[in-house]
Amino acid sequence: MKDQHFFEGLCPKALVQEYGSPLYVYNERVFRTRCREMAQLVTYPHFKVNYSVKANSNLSLLKIAHEEGLCADAMSPGEIYAERLAGFAPEDIFYISNNVSSEELTYAVEQGIIVSIDSLSQLERFGQLFPGHKVCVRVNSGIGAGHSDKVVTGGKKTKFAIYPALFPQMNEILKKYNLNLVGINQHIGSFFLDEEIYLEGVRSLLAIAHQFPTLSFIDLGGGFGMPYEPGQSRLDLKALGTKLDTLLYEFARSYGCEILFKIEPGRYLAAECGVLLGTVHAVKENYGHLYCGTDIGFNVLARPMLYDAYHEIEILSDAPSMERAPYTVVGNICESGDILAKDRLLPAMRENDLVCIHDAGAYGYSMASNYNNRLRPAEVLITQAGETKLIRRRDTLEDLIRGFES
Repeated sequence: MKDQHFFEGLCPKALVQEYGSPLYVYNERVFRTRCREMAQLVTYPHFKVNYSVKANSNLSLLKIAHEEGLCADAMSPGEIYAERLAGFAPEDIFYISNNVSSEELTYAVEQGIIVSIDSLSQLERFGQLFPGHKVCVRVNSGIGAGHSDKVVTGGKKTKFAIYPALFPQMNEILKKYNLNLVGINQHIGSFFLDEEIYLEGVRSLLAIAHQFPTLSFIDLGGGFGMPYEPGQSRLDLKALGTKLDTLLYEFARSYGCEILFKIEPGRYLAAECGVLLGTVHAVKENYGHLYCGTDIGFNVLARPMLYDAYHEIEILSDAPSMERAPYTVVGNICESGDILAKDRLLPAMRENDLVCIHDAGAYGYSMASNYNNRLRPAEVLITQAGETKLIRRRDTLEDLIRGFES
């Protein structure tokens, strides 16, 4: 295990026997530690950390994030609904919309939540619906980063945000509807381990911010990475925090007020607090290739199929083998792309061994589905007291047809 005390003395096999396989397991201690690291990132006093609910929307984790003093961002009315249930006040929620309906915009505004708009056409619609209202705009400074092209959300090839050449038109719309621009935000992408690309994006955003004299806050975005692969270095939070602090204080002085800054660490808060346990159901050789067949299909963990993402895989066996061989670890979905790892050097496996997929707390269950009419797994929290708590039950067959009309 990366964290030798992740299970806090509990037996993974016993957890699977009690709650079923596959099974998401979260560690409260790890999650709270990551929340506190971000909350203490800088000394600048007007600084808030937004928990990105899309990474993991389990209500128990949302409540913990709220207890730790974090705020939250939302990308849908459903996320707003969950955040409100978890205790977040409207002023603690930031709705970052993208190509949404008038109904969604209305839902957020009627709840008293600040909305980020990321296109001129949506800004026009917002102005028609809510003239004279407060609004934020998402800007694209031209800088993007991410572990896959699919998660790069800044730069010159992305659907997100308004780029500087359109600011004159944007200002015309703001004036036309008497909209009060109270914030700007950006997000360059998801997953970086070198702080310099993030700081480059921050500098560009702050340069843009000087064009707008009425701002109350600036959301710097996030997408902070953590080491999925062995040998990867951790993001140097001390260096990042020191450099970021300097930029924030300098901007506040030049802007003339102690403006509020927000960040969105994204996966950093939730990834390492979660593992995914599954069971080996078949081991086979096919034309010289070894396959390990598990019950972890891409309906349970989609990241490897979607992004060729790496997750460390640990074999938990009653009779561990010292032999190692290149296995392709696959799931139980009827598609050839249902692969967790290709030719991964792993100990010899047997049926009924457990597999432990590390760093599965972010974009794991939140992207799970009932594809192939398979049941989504349960989620269990290991509390700080070392006890287990079921925080989402496993799907039942009846859940698969819930809502159908005969």
